[in-house]
Amino acid sequence: MNYRISIILSLMIISVSLSGCTGNQSEIDDKNSEISELEERIENLELEITNKQLESWQEGYNEATNNSQYNIQLSYDQGYLDGLDEGSLDSDEALALAYEQGYQDGLSNSDSYTYNDLMNSYDQGFIDGGEYMNNSNSDEDLALAYEQGYIDGILDGVTVSTLDTIMDRGYLICGVKESQYGMGYYNYETGERSGLDISYCKAIASAIGLDSETDIEYVQASGTNRFDLLLDGTIDVLIRTTTWTTSRDTSLDADFGAINFYDGQGILINTDDLSNVTSALQLDGASICVASGSTSAGNIADFFNENNMDYVEVDTWNDGADFRDGYCDAVTGDLSSLVSMKWQFEEEGSVDFEMAIMPEIISKEPLASVTRDHDSEWNEIVSWVWYGMITAEELGITSNNYQNADTSNPAIYRLLNSNLGLGTDSNPLANTWFQNVLEAVGNYGEAYDDAFCDGTYDGYSGSDDMSGCLMSRSGTLNALVSEGGLQYSPPMR
Repeated sequence: MNYRISIILSLMIISVSLSGCTGNQSEIDDKNSEISELEERIENLELEITNKQLESWQEGYNEATNNSQYNIQLSYDQGYLDGLDEGSLDSDEALALAYEQGYQDGLSNSDSYTYNDLMNSYDQGFIDGGEYMNNSNSDEDLALAYEQGYIDGILDGVTVSTLDTIMDRGYLICGVKESQYGMGYYNYETGERSGLDISYCKAIASAIGLDSETDIEYVQASGTNRFDLLLDGTIDVLIRTTTWTTSRDTSLDADFGAINFYDGQGILINTDDLSNVTSALQLDGASICVASGSTSAGNIADFFNENNMDYVEVDTWNDGADFRDGYCDAVTGDLSSLVSMKWQFEEEGSVDFEMAIMPEIISKEPLASVTRDHDSEWNEIVSWVWYGMITAEELGITSNNYQNADTSNPAIYRLLNSNLGLGTDSNPLANTWFQNVLEAVGNYGEAYDDAFCDGTYDGYSGSDDMSGCLMSRSGTLNALVSEGGLQYSPPMR
């Protein structure tokens, strides 16, 4: 490029010289000949430059189709140049125009990316964007606006649903717990899994046409890594006693689905250490085990602060084991977890002290399924599978009677014989998708009975008829609305 500029300058000098020259015609002809030669050399150089640019652009394009990070950088560079071109506009107008151009370009390139690649690029762009926004340089602001528009356009144009990915793969990957009887429990002796969360995973697999026994990979998700497993694509859905909170919903690129269990935080104490304690309000000075990465830590801190008490927090990866081994006077967590913990310790005979659960419930803990943001078709399926299980119990439809159900009732017909628009264009749910769910796990009452009770519930006569329950459903928030609880489904129509 510098050589080309030198030639152009030479022409300009020659032209200036000629303009003041009064030499003879022979000298002029010689100069004109030199000019012609220079012009020919310029044309050849321009052709060579063009060819090299084309080769460079082709190499960049080939690399970009296989490298999402390169494309993001390329979009930034192009956005930067476009921003310079628009620098004469009003600042707000220029930023809006740069964003819109980036958005449209992003939409047109959306098919080249996987969801996880896009999220990683978007996250990095967001961090870099925060740094750029602290710089008042208008050119960089324009470039940032273009880049953010480009990535947002790609995200909005992405057509690959997790459902399509699952169906191409041939199995569902479900993030679960393995240590909590009643919710997510793995028996290492038998290799069997049980619990309400496990039934939910099976119901989802059945709904999309997979085998609920063979087509699910369960991944153990801890309190600290569960959202990482979801966001990096290791799991398709998180169903692991996960509380739905504002910060998790807004800050973790997570989209919560149906609430499959209404829980609350409680406190389980060692009554040998705390022999006269019958209320959480008597726990001033106690040491309390709290699971790392849970909402329990903040809740217990708030409770003690509000009641002008002090405590010693024992932050631990395994709150139950540390409580069992005497590292703390009490343990706090979801009530369902504490009930399970107490039952297991007593069944195993693994503790040599008496235990009691305090009567106070110190927080709301709505436990819900979780999918990734920007994946609405998949989230709809995950949510409506659960709502279908509730609707079935409301209608008295069970695993034992659905084949003979009265489908002259429009609500029953829709439940058993319509896909209700669920699924993607490539993988719509079958019209009989919910029959598959009933065959695999039954309705909500049946799933609850299998998880917490003796397995004899008929699925329609009400939670008062459940027996042998580790954690009673009758009179709790997990009863149907018709029984005074909170479990309720939007209309399935």
